[in-house]
Amino acid sequence: MSKFFSAKYAALDPYVPGEQPKDVQYVKLNTNESPFAPPLSVVEAVQAEAKRLQLYSDPESGALTEEMAKTIGVKKSQVIMTNGSDEALNFAFMAFCDETRPIVFPDITYGFYPVFARLNGIPYETLPLKEDFTVDVNAYLGIGKNVVIANPNAPTGLALSREQIEKIVRSNPDNVVIVDEAYVDFGGETCVPLINAYPNLLVVQTFSKSRSLAGARLGFAVGNEALIADLNAVKYSTNPYNVNRMTAAAGLAAIEETERFAKNCLTIRENREYTAARLKGMDFTVLDSRANFLFAKSEFVDGKTLYEELKKRGVLVRWFNAERIRDFIRVTIGTKEQMETFLNEVREILAEKGNESI
Repeated sequence: MSKFFSAKYAALDPYVPGEQPKDVQYVKLNTNESPFAPPLSVVEAVQAEAKRLQLYSDPESGALTEEMAKTIGVKKSQVIMTNGSDEALNFAFMAFCDETRPIVFPDITYGFYPVFARLNGIPYETLPLKEDFTVDVNAYLGIGKNVVIANPNAPTGLALSREQIEKIVRSNPDNVVIVDEAYVDFGGETCVPLINAYPNLLVVQTFSKSRSLAGARLGFAVGNEALIADLNAVKYSTNPYNVNRMTAAAGLAAIEETERFAKNCLTIRENREYTAARLKGMDFTVLDSRANFLFAKSEFVDGKTLYEELKKRGVLVRWFNAERIRDFIRVTIGTKEQMETFLNEVREILAEKGNESI
């Protein structure tokens, strides 16, 4: 870093995104993207809007916000559209947390939470997952701090029920509970129906996973009107034109394709269960994922070695060098053909490592 870098960021440990290699054509199962390209209607909407790039985008994302609100059954004033769900999360950290209002989240979860906290000078605490990697709901009851929970969680894929989340929200009426539902469409239970009952609940979702728009960067948050007004205050103080024209057009067109995306999610769930069964047949421990990925551990080879060997063979998965989970790999669920390639390579690696029963 340069000598000009602010001391307040000197100890910042930035978020490390998944690899996006350009040198080799991989079977890419490392960043939880959809294996399905967006529908032609979305592509055409983007192309049409590209002709108007000389004009700023609508700072309110008015048409998109209104359509999103109708789709999920809330008021327009209860929704804010953002540049990916990460922006919505960062806005929430900025709006609701400070030195006197810390935040708490699981010790094994989305890696951006501690980054947002440190970036914004917010004290934070992590609570350990239970031995089975589930969130310890009781540890959050009446904790008296802001809370953020990914549900389903990442990288485990495990999910809490709406009832369990509601207990946490109800027991902390003076603090904001942020529920990050990036993967909810793959088998989780959304908490959006609770927002009118709990003014301290904020639900964040994304178009990146189930809606095939990871490259467009579009997310949104849903909550009490006052909470959304707070987020808008932060938005208009930092990046008022946060959703660009082409992304807004893509989002509007994607909403019209909800039925198609639901079918894609069903296919991914089927491929997930198929892959999980095959891995268990090779003596893997596989967590009960409700996301578009699996978190799995081999009895015969450590996580780092498996990640490296798969990469050599042109299959890219995610490995985390962190205590308790370094023997696991996270595998995005792709097409049936992609999963067959992954499984075949795993079988060959295990055989090469001396496991004759595979």
